[in-house]
Order: sequence, then structure tokens, then C-alpha cells
Amino acid sequence: MNENIIPLRKDVPEQDKWDLSTLFKSDEEWEESLNKISSLAQEIAQFKGKLADSPEVLLSGIKKLEEIEKISELVGSYAFLLTAGDAGESKFQEMQSRYIMIATAAETLFSFFIPELQAIDEKMIELWIERQDYSDYRIWLKKLLRLKPYILSEKEEKILTLQSESSRAAHKAFSMLTNVDMEFGSIKTEKGEIPLSQSTYSILLENQDREVRRQAYNQFYQVFYNHRNTIASLYEGSVNQDIFEARSRGYSSSRAMALFPDKVPESVYDNLIASVREELPMLHRYYALRKRVLKLDELRHYDVYVPLTCDVKTHTSYEESVEIIRQALAPLGTEYTDVLCKGLINGWVDRYENKGKRSGAFSSGAYTGYPYILLNYKPDVLRDLFTMAHEGGHSMHSYYSAKSNPFMQYNYTIFEAEVASTFNEQLVFDYLLKNTSSSEMKAYLLSSRASDILATLHRQTMFAEYELKIHQLVESGNPLSVDVLRGTYRNLLETYFGPEMVFEEFSDMEGLRIPHFYNAFYVYKYSTGISAALALAERVTKGGESERQDYFNFLKSGGSRYPVESLRLAGVDMESQEPVKAALARFGQLVEQLEEIL
Repeated sequence: MNENIIPLRKDVPEQDKWDLSTLFKSDEEWEESLNKISSLAQEIAQFKGKLADSPEVLLSGIKKLEEIEKISELVGSYAFLLTAGDAGESKFQEMQSRYIMIATAAETLFSFFIPELQAIDEKMIELWIERQDYSDYRIWLKKLLRLKPYILSEKEEKILTLQSESSRAAHKAFSMLTNVDMEFGSIKTEKGEIPLSQSTYSILLENQDREVRRQAYNQFYQVFYNHRNTIASLYEGSVNQDIFEARSRGYSSSRAMALFPDKVPESVYDNLIASVREELPMLHRYYALRKRVLKLDELRHYDVYVPLTCDVKTHTSYEESVEIIRQALAPLGTEYTDVLCKGLINGWVDRYENKGKRSGAFSSGAYTGYPYILLNYKPDVLRDLFTMAHEGGHSMHSYYSAKSNPFMQYNYTIFEAEVASTFNEQLVFDYLLKNTSSSEMKAYLLSSRASDILATLHRQTMFAEYELKIHQLVESGNPLSVDVLRGTYRNLLETYFGPEMVFEEFSDMEGLRIPHFYNAFYVYKYSTGISAALALAERVTKGGESERQDYFNFLKSGGSRYPVESLRLAGVDMESQEPVKAALARFGQLVEQLEEIL
């Protein structure tokens, strides 16, 4: 295809688009399944008040629930993927809107199901689920019943459900304010005026012209500073909502509530912060190196994202990238690489940009369909090779999970999600570094990898520590204010970035612009994920068949185990500090190699 022209969706060759026929053969077939959702919901509604009658009645209800969930997943995935491929097509928008309306109405009809199931006498249901005919649902049921101590009465649960929409008001208002209402102006660059926005901000901070970076940074945060009281109030509302729900349900803290469903001990969170803090001198050494390489008298906060090396000139076709991935992932064996590479070439992937297509990349699929991948691949952008490997890792994780588990327990958690993807990235990095003789390429690879680990491990841990401190302040009876939020964040900035960094007056406004904070105690999973991935990559590549099979057991676990247990099966104990310390040591090795080559 012509790389200089962005085509319309209808002009994209079929071989460059994903093959959605594993979900539905036609839109008419999709319509039939969409209509089934409402009728199935009516059938499930007939079980209200009867689930405790007998093990046979409960099992019939669960099977009906499974049927509607399977169909709903297929219908939703198909509409979502069509819209992702061409959001400008009104037919696809309508399909997705109709699915959401029908699915929401259906969920209302069977919203009684889980609370009623959890209310069944504990001793009685424990006997029922040990029956042979419950084998496909046993783990799913045990996970639901584990939540029982924190389930309130039917009336209280209804009250919490009724206020669920208003509980999202702070996040919704923050999103509208920062993405829609805020005006950031524009920045003069060597390529002309560029509008400053949430999306262009990060690109402008990578500009080689320091004046462009300075202006973009100051102009961007000045706007946040102008809205500081409003944003601080919104975040305070979000924190108070977290604490309200935790206390209503009887959890010891909002963090305990967030970690309980995945059965992640709070010590994992604390160990992560402690380990990263202990190794901060190496991070400070990296920033000192950055200051020297960029030849700066003072390292400013807007200097931390500009690449240390020029982007290397490469041209790697889509097909060539697939073959590089095949070679790089060879330690996983031919079954893994054959399935993945066949999928990358034949039907899994929507490859290139087209007008109306969603930006970025993702992996998404259903239990009975391909684990689809959306890319916007560019042959002259080397990072797109890593993106292909990353999303391929997600898709192979989904492939093995679906293949190895019944529907009700095939989905893995977010805690595990980034492991398989980052694992693949690491193997591609190792392969490219080993197979290049170019010092320019080596410098580029080392610099990019160090930046990636820093962004995922150190930076997300700093965010996690901030979330914890803020929630603990409120839980101990201290009100939040702009000054408290800014002061807490500034102290963390100074601690993590170290003595080489010179901050601006409103650098701490960064703490008020992170949307992930409105989904409390989520970001730490990025840090634990990359730590587990790096540890497993080393274990598999340096080990033998036993270590490889351990990793495959993890990929096949799906939702059959809690995440800490499934990772322990793979050979990584996230309850110890060892994986995080190993990841930090890996970062240290990259810094030392960078010092030598730069």
C-alpha cells in the first residue's frame, strides 16, 4: 500500500484487515444474536427467588447466564471491532449503540442473579458446587462466594447500585474538563504551528528543540494551574467515593477493597514501593547521564522525555516484522510462534491506518473468535515492531486462556494482563540487540528500553505511592486541599527524580492531570506486570523445557487461579521482593551499557 496516503476503509485490501467471520458470517447473523439477548434475559428472570430451591435449579440458571454472557460477548465484540476499524461509519456506530442499549436492559432484568446466588446458605452451596456437573463453574462460584462477607443486604445493595452512576461524576467531569473544555493554544515549531492538546503534549516534549519543550510544558501546566481548585475538588470527590464504598462494605481501607477481588496481599503493594525506593540512586544516575548526554547546565522536568539518541532510519515491512518476531520468540517453541505468526498474517490483525480508524493499538477478542489485534503499523517506525510483539503477547495469552478453560473462568485479570505482552517485547529487544553490529542501533535500543522500563516501573510506582498517601490522609481524618495534593506530589517528584532535576513552580500540577487516579489503586499493576515479565523472560530464555512449560501453564491459567497464584505457577513469586529487585537490576544494567556506548 502507498504509505503516504491514508485510505478510506473501503479501499483497504482485504488481506490487510481482520477477518471477523469467526464472530459472525454476516451482519444479518449478528442481528439474530442481538435479538436473542432480550429473550434470554427474560428466561433468566424466571429464576428470581428460586436459585436456592435445589442444585439442579441453580445449575440451570447458571447455564442460562453463561449462554447470554457468551452471546453478549460475541455481539459486543463484533460491533466494537467494526467501529474501531471505521468510527466514521454511522451504521457501525448505530450497531454499537443498539448493543449497549439492549445489553444494559437485559442486565437490569437479571441483576438479581449474583446477589441471590451469594445469599444461598454457605454450607449448602459448598456441597452443591463439589458435584461433577458443576465442574465448569466451580472456580467462578468460589470466587463469587469469597466476596460474600462484603455483600450487603438486598436493600443496601440496591442503594449502592442506584448511586453508581453519580459515583462516576467526578471522573466524568474531570474527563470533560481536561479533554474538551480546556484550551491549550498552540506551539511554534520548525514544522509550523502545532495545536497543544493532551495528545500532542507528549510528542512536543520529545522535540529536539529545548525551547519548544519549555514552551509546551509551561503553557500546558499553566492551564491546569488555572483550574487547580476545580480539579482538586474533583479528585477529592473521587477519593471520598472510594472511602465511602470501602467503609460501607466493611473493608479496612479503600486499598484493601481494591486488592481483595484479585486476592493480592497488600504486602505486594508495599514491597513494590519499598524496592523501588531502595534502588532510586540508579534512577538518579540515569538522570545524571541524561543531563550529560543532552549537554545541559540544568536538567529540567521538560527534558526527561526527549530521546537520548536520534531515531534510527529503518524500513521493515509488515511481513518482515512478523518474521523477526518468529525468530525473537523462538525460545517459546514452534507451536507458539506458528500460531502467532499465522494469526498475524491471516486474519487476526487490522494492519494499517485508514480514515476513521481508532488510533494506537489493542488486542481484543471473544471466547470463540480470533484474539483480534488493531495496529496502525508504519514500516519506518521501529517501535511499531515492538507494538506488534506486545499485542501479539496479549492475543496469545487470550488464545491459550480460551483454549484451556470453560467460558466462565477463561478471563485473566488486569494484574496478569501486561505480563505476556511485556515478555514478548523483552525477547524482541534481546534479539535485535544481539543481532546488530551498529553502535547507533544499539544506543537506540538501549535508550528506548531503559525509557520503557522507567515509565512502567519507576513512574507507575511513584503514582501508586501518591494514591496510597492521599487515601491514607483522608482515611485518617485529614481533609484534602490544593496545597496538600500539590505538596504531597512535589515531595515524591523530588524524591524519585533526585538532585539533578530542577522543577518549575507548577511541576506538581502533574499530580492533578493523571486520569488513572480516578480508578484507584490500578497503576501499581503496570509495575508488578513488567517486573514479572522481565523475570519470566530471563527464566525462560536461560532455562530449559521445564521453565518453558511453567510459563505456558501461566498462559493457560486464564481465570482458573488468582493472579499471584498463576504467576507463582510460572516461577515468579510476586509476594516476595525478588522480581521487582531483578527488574530494577535489569534497568541498572541498561544504564551502565548506555553510559558506555554514549
